[in-house]
Amino acid sequence: MQLSTAPPPRVLHITQPVDGGVARVVTDLVRAQLADGTHVTVACPGESLLADSLRALGAEVRHWQATRAPGPRLPQEVRRLGRVVARARPDVVHAHSAKAGLATRLAVRGRVPTVFQPHAWSFEAVGGVAAGFALGWERWGARWASLVVCVSEAERATGLRAGVRAQWRVIPNGVDPVRFHPAAVDCVRAALPLLGDVGADPAAPLVVCVGRLCRQKGQDVLLEAWSSVRRRMPGARLVLVGDGPDAERLRAGAPGDVLFAGAALDAVPWYQAADLVVLPSRWEGMALAPLEAMACGRPVVMTDVDGARESLPPGLVARCLVPARAPGPLAEAICGLLSDPSLRESLGHQGRRHVVTTHDVRRATDAVAEVYRELLRDGQARHAGPATCGDHTECRESSHT
Repeated sequence: MQLSTAPPPRVLHITQPVDGGVARVVTDLVRAQLADGTHVTVACPGESLLADSLRALGAEVRHWQATRAPGPRLPQEVRRLGRVVARARPDVVHAHSAKAGLATRLAVRGRVPTVFQPHAWSFEAVGGVAAGFALGWERWGARWASLVVCVSEAERATGLRAGVRAQWRVIPNGVDPVRFHPAAVDCVRAALPLLGDVGADPAAPLVVCVGRLCRQKGQDVLLEAWSSVRRRMPGARLVLVGDGPDAERLRAGAPGDVLFAGAALDAVPWYQAADLVVLPSRWEGMALAPLEAMACGRPVVMTDVDGARESLPPGLVARCLVPARAPGPLAEAICGLLSDPSLRESLGHQGRRHVVTTHDVRRATDAVAEVYRELLRDGQARHAGPATCGDHTECRESSHT
């Protein structure tokens, strides 16, 4: 959906994460916006695969060095970002994730229409005093966001319950069903050298978990559950695809037959090779990995965190959802599906149909384009003065609720 403004609008995306789901969402948005003729700039850590891939798409990439968590360097990071914003001269700023949302709103302070997309709330990622600070900031900083975009209704509800008062829009995550597609398991497994290197039985049940190796994604819970799975299904194999801060600790505590595949530039073959894809997250907004797995025709087991129920076809919820942080129910669900090939096949077909009809990435990128159009129209109305829209604040709030 084109923004239909002349000259083309200038959009600035800001992200600190350069891997995982945030990077994929940013890449999908940039690709679609460039195709529509939008002038796109991205501020992110410059020495990264994300920066390289965005430049290859044709985006202007501005180096913004920032740590993942707030710290003593924050004032300097905010000043650097302010200079990036001044040079980019955007019509709309779109900040992705907690750190970019913090720095962006401090740097811009509402002077430019600002979209904040949490990709899961910051106060869920920490505990104790840090959680209190994160929550206080999200409540305060909401005043400097023209719109908060949540990837699930559950994520929005979490923000509301926490006292975040904002203009909201829910735009569910989407994936490309052309890129993520089913393939013959045997052929895909034969082409994955890592499976051959460890002597894995090509016919053995294969469970795959794709995600950053960190506390959020819950691989430690999966490894705890896996000991029970191994006792009941000795031939089953587990592959963890990804890298992250918990990699060393997880490797040290994992059974010897668990395969750590490392970061994958393309996770599609791993989804296609799996009999079952598992994501045992502690918190999410709406995880991409289950959508990608379902697009590849593979059944999923996931924890009942924000976005999980909304990402599944209604008929799959009872089979595919388990409580978070609960190794026992997770092991039970994995064993139940591994022991029933016909059910796995049926769930895979249902999941693929659901993603194609409900979570195609084009729906998400079109919805974001419409958000920008509304913000640009609102900006024009404010510039035109009170005669254009009476009490503009009242008009604006009613249009977004």
